Amino acid sequence: MAELTDRGWHRGTAPDGTGFIRAGSGAPVLLIHGVGMNAAIWAPQIGLMKNRWDVIAIDILGHGQSPLPPEDASLADYAGQAIRLLDHLGLDAVSIVGHSMGALVGQEIALNAPERVRSLVSLNAVFRRPAELAQAVRERAAELNGAENPSGTDATIARWFGNPVPDSLAEAARMTRVALQSVNSEGYARTYRLFAHADAAHGDRLSGLAMPALFMTGSQDRNSSPAMSAAMARLAPRGRCVVLGGERHMMAVASPDVVTRRIVDFLENNDGASTSARPAMDTAFDPGEFRRALGSFLTGVTIVTAIGPEGEPRGFTANSFTSVSLDPPLVLVCIAKKALGHPVFSTSKCFAVNVLSEEQRAASGVFASKSQDKFSAVEWRFGPTGSPLLAGSVATFDCDMEQLVDAGDHSILIGRVREFSHNSSQPLGYCRGAYVSPGLSQEALAAAPPDMEVGAILEDEGRVLFLETADGFFELPAGRGLGAPGDTRSLRGRLAAKAIEAHLGFLFAVWDDAATRTHVYYRGTVAAPHSSDRQVRLVDIDRIAGLKIADAAVRSMLARYVRECREDAFGVYVGNAVEGEVRPLAKPAAMNTSSPGQQI
Repeated sequence: MAELTDRGWHRGTAPDGTGFIRAGSGAPVLLIHGVGMNAAIWAPQIGLMKNRWDVIAIDILGHGQSPLPPEDASLADYAGQAIRLLDHLGLDAVSIVGHSMGALVGQEIALNAPERVRSLVSLNAVFRRPAELAQAVRERAAELNGAENPSGTDATIARWFGNPVPDSLAEAARMTRVALQSVNSEGYARTYRLFAHADAAHGDRLSGLAMPALFMTGSQDRNSSPAMSAAMARLAPRGRCVVLGGERHMMAVASPDVVTRRIVDFLENNDGASTSARPAMDTAFDPGEFRRALGSFLTGVTIVTAIGPEGEPRGFTANSFTSVSLDPPLVLVCIAKKALGHPVFSTSKCFAVNVLSEEQRAASGVFASKSQDKFSAVEWRFGPTGSPLLAGSVATFDCDMEQLVDAGDHSILIGRVREFSHNSSQPLGYCRGAYVSPGLSQEALAAAPPDMEVGAILEDEGRVLFLETADGFFELPAGRGLGAPGDTRSLRGRLAAKAIEAHLGFLFAVWDDAATRTHVYYRGTVAAPHSSDRQVRLVDIDRIAGLKIADAAVRSMLARYVRECREDAFGVYVGNAVEGEVRPLAKPAAMNTSSPGQQI
């Protein structure tokens, strides 16, 4: 028995009295509502899906036009009702979308009759409620006696939509209230009592869920929390979890376009899919925004080089470079499949990665372009593998090709490092589509007040450079401002006067003294050969604590430096000569894995 509604839907009744709505044509999808609702609550989904699917929405037992469930009902009673409806409609297998209680019924069908289910979507499903939440739900169930309960409806609306209900959710709340007020009170009570105790019914069985399964909930749904959906997706062999930001329990009514689009994406990619199929990128996934998010990660800049099939040098600019393993020594870099150099690099037996310095920004631009003669703009030589190594690089890694990995629209080149080199010059950085220069803070010092003291802790293989005074005290190299080599009062001038070749690195401490003079100290390295000046001393880090150092603030700074060297975790001190704050930097570590970065 069926009748045509004014929306073009067929409303029917199965031989056992089950009420249902049917619309559209195509692959069949069964919609199962939650406690207190009825088939019509799926109106938004039916309207959006009926042009591509045969959509069937069922009134579960005790709801809508369907008969009451047994007094002591089980999930099997509701699953059996749904299977009888499918038999009546002549449908061998369907995809199932269930909400809340309906999600539990859908899971029951999928576990007991897997041949009838192609794919499964569980919206706002419950799973192993925490003790406090379980107690609250069971107390509400115990209070139900089949009588009308207007205050209970108000409390449910508040739980599902907020109190007060936001204006943007007023219509969704109205539709939900209409459904709650029209439900058979005894059917509601019997179903809710089952729902209150069924959250662990499938805990030991989800690992046997054979079909693709999507577990989706809202970030603000406390009763069907993201943790629950994530746990179910983890147990299901082909499970996937999606959490929609800002959504609550009735998200299918509150945000039908967003929720239905996610359902449609899943069904299109998984309905009848093989076990090896992977879901495609969501239509809501914005590749441009994804690229911008990746660009928030501050990276170095490299030029990757190799020799082409005709013996010609080839290269491209990339920031998708990371370490993979120390033993064996492996690194990786990514190249886009659409890049002109992809055929060369994907078939090469070796390649080199050149980590660029600040002075090589122009080279980065050249190798990121389509210039035909890139290598004419740089000085280079052949490395041990025959790959080009660029002069002036902060570091170079000459590699044999260890493995080529196909990764979406990129290829990952994993190289076994045969030889490497590095120095202490400033690296070139890249972030959010622009170059970043860590050394810019030093350039800013050039314009700073001339009475600012600028000093450096200069390292060399576990030793620190000091200047010894005539009375046996030790000082770090420092001067008035950063200055230039010709300015004998500046830091650079004092270093030049003693023939010390130093490279300043990162900021280590900034403080003001009682005379309101600012002191700025950097970490850096000192290059060999060292000055022959007898005042210049290299002191082992472990011996620094025993040195005679007149300035108490410098002594304190060096004590921190020694401690952080041992811990391999450095920070920046900001304050005055007596007190301040050490702001920690991230501890350097070799990455085990990395997401491919963008080519620039």
